[in-house]
Amino acid sequence: MEGFDDPGVFFSDNLFSEDQRSEISVSFQSIKKKFKDFIRQFHEGNFNYKYRDALKRQYNLRKYWLEVNIEDLASFDESLADALYKQPAEHIPLFEAAAKEVADEVTAPRPEGEETVEDVQILLSSDAHPSNLRDMKSDVVSRLVKIPGIVVSASGIRAKATSISIQCRSCRNVIPHLSLKPGLEGYVLPRKCNTEQAGRPKCPLDPYFIIPDKCTCVDFQIIKLQELPESVPQGEMPRHLKIYCDRYLCERVVPGNRVVVLGIFSIKKVTQSKRSRDKGTAGVRNPYLRAAGVEVDTKGSGFSTRLALTAEEEESFRRLAASNDIHERIARSIAPSIFGSTDIKKAIACLLFGGSRKRMPDGLTRRGDINVLLLGDPGTAKSQLLKFAEQVAPIGVYTSGKGSSAAGLTASVIRDPNTRNFVMEGGAMVLADGGVVCIDEFDKMREDDRVAIHEAMEQQTISIAKAGITTTLNSRCSVLAAANSIFGRWDETKGEENIDFMPTILSRFDMIFLVKDEHNRERDIVSLHCYLFS
Repeated sequence: MEGFDDPGVFFSDNLFSEDQRSEISVSFQSIKKKFKDFIRQFHEGNFNYKYRDALKRQYNLRKYWLEVNIEDLASFDESLADALYKQPAEHIPLFEAAAKEVADEVTAPRPEGEETVEDVQILLSSDAHPSNLRDMKSDVVSRLVKIPGIVVSASGIRAKATSISIQCRSCRNVIPHLSLKPGLEGYVLPRKCNTEQAGRPKCPLDPYFIIPDKCTCVDFQIIKLQELPESVPQGEMPRHLKIYCDRYLCERVVPGNRVVVLGIFSIKKVTQSKRSRDKGTAGVRNPYLRAAGVEVDTKGSGFSTRLALTAEEEESFRRLAASNDIHERIARSIAPSIFGSTDIKKAIACLLFGGSRKRMPDGLTRRGDINVLLLGDPGTAKSQLLKFAEQVAPIGVYTSGKGSSAAGLTASVIRDPNTRNFVMEGGAMVLADGGVVCIDEFDKMREDDRVAIHEAMEQQTISIAKAGITTTLNSRCSVLAAANSIFGRWDETKGEENIDFMPTILSRFDMIFLVKDEHNRERDIVSLHCYLFS
């Protein structure tokens, strides 16, 4: 054992005297009573008892969870909400115990055969501004934090024991109902049997094993969260964080969803090899987030669009929309430092705004997003237009064709190093769901990689059938691509031979622009620089 990981030291009640334990018990009972009063008495407007009625409705529908807004709790008891923020690991179980007791009151009498009350899970939400994943340091460990991000991968549903019973192999002594900590923490089995050994040989070391039939388990799922692209500093790699979701928080998100997770910032022991122990890394701990609430952006519209507009701003937008030259004004606002290319800028404006997704009476859908291809000579600011579109779009992903593979653009199936199971990670077009994917050097991609995005561009889905995983992911995004002709420059004498794309990929672009560099000695950039510096 390693110090504070030892449950016999850190979690033992022997650390406290009898009086201290009774004081702690009285304190917990008073906190639980406050939570019960909040669920019973909190009301809005004309005595609309929000949480009491919601708890009764959810319980009768066999949905044993209750979503609570922390701002409502703060308006009822500010000190209680502050304690929940600072010590969530102690207060959330008390909150759930209080919800279970209130559910017993509001749902009585229950039908025959349902006398036992089910446990109720508390799902927390907050209107506070989320923190950046890079700001999660050691000072927020064991506190309630709110982090935005993109779901990159999600594991399958597994079982986590909340209480276990163990039995000695030698004397058959059973120790029942041993409680386990929530989250990714495990339980260390005792090394010695604690039964009296009178008249019989001692039990050997490590005699205990877990009795599976007498364990109480809950569902849990591990989610890999990646920080938002707009939060990543230039030149940095995006960071990731593991999210532990249990019970009714499982199966709420899929790869590609933008989420805001409210949870307890926790640490877990690192699985170490003998070599790492020799290097003195015994006290190192890995962070993870134990989710207490997950807010999912199902439409993929991004959080930057959820802005609180004032009345003056809304009125200015209405006047702008009513003006006759609105299309030209928006086109002039796209990359204003690049002169000309008015038609291309208008097309990029249409791409950024997008169209409406149409659903036919027979269930088929027509995409509303617009795909644009810029094809032509180098040095005509194609890449600059792509960079501008990526920065302006609420959700934008920029990639180069030569440095992108089919799996990097669509989705990949990898093996989880911990569980050895196959998990799926979304690529660029999945992470840009609801936004724009900018692909530069589109002609430098391998033909096999280009074929992989056919379905994503037209059907706006990505179908995966690998390693026993068969699923479909959403990729509702526009594609803005830039490419050169096959000869490097556009050759007027070659005609269609300048284009080295299959008709299947060209048909998926709604607008294709030929960008040519006109040879003019007076307007040539090199001669202009020579004139300026002469």
